[in-house]
Amino acid sequence: MDYVSALLPPVVMAVFFIGLIRVIVKTQGGANKAKEDAAVDAALARAEGARQASVSPEA
Repeated sequence: MDYVSALLPPVVMAVFFIGLIRVIVKTQGGANKAKEDAAVDAALARAEGARQASVSPEA
């Protein structure tokens, strides 16, 4: 029975990992893709604006 207790944790972790990958793949794209892309673009624009604002006063 030691081999069962030794193999159980890796098997359980593998099953959860496969489930996680399936959820990630299924949630890519879809109806919310444009909204998610817009949120990322807005965050990048804010970060770029803050970076330029911190450099601008020196000039």
